[in-house]
Amino acid sequence: MSLSDLYEEALAPNLYYDSNFEMDAVKILPGEYYATVRPMLIVTVLGSCVAACIRDRVSGIGGMNHFMLPPPGDFGEPINASARYGNYAMEILITQLLEIGAQRKNLEAKIFGGGNILKSFTVDKVGERNSSFVRNYLKMQQIPIMAEDLLDIYPRKIYFFPNHGKVMVKKLVRLHNGTVLQREQDHSKRLHNKKVAGGDRMF
Repeated sequence: MSLSDLYEEALAPNLYYDSNFEMDAVKILPGEYYATVRPMLIVTVLGSCVAACIRDRVSGIGGMNHFMLPPPGDFGEPINASARYGNYAMEILITQLLEIGAQRKNLEAKIFGGGNILKSFTVDKVGERNSSFVRNYLKMQQIPIMAEDLLDIYPRKIYFFPNHGKVMVKKLVRLHNGTVLQREQDHSKRLHNKKVAGGDRMF
């Protein structure tokens, strides 16, 4: 096992080799994240969910999360209670980056997603709330946002290269299957059926 393998956390099990970019890659799904010290590609597809691509601009250590805030008022709690899920998604990624060698003072972010692609999610303003949350969280943490592509009505496929900070965004104007829609609906249902353990420890 190499040193880089020892310092890698993968909540996303979908590792593969991308023949197009000729490098190792990982695909993350709703509720997952990935942090790495290696030159590799992190990929996700976003609808109403958002993803934060965070990296240490000096060392190139970086990672991505993919999360959604549950609708407000779930669990009979105050309207801002759902933000705990976003807090956890951001905290766990940043904590992991710091544990594998990133320096907080060097962190920078690029943020994506929050598209209004489902009628029910549009009514609950899921995309808007996710987008507003991630902007506000990074502002409070004093992590500069270097680029963003949020809201709109289209799903997006995100390609993040942490070692040099490049992000490629492909808007899926014609979605020929409901995979991304189904994943987000399923994830939303899981959030409805969970509480955050100890106040903010389950996602």
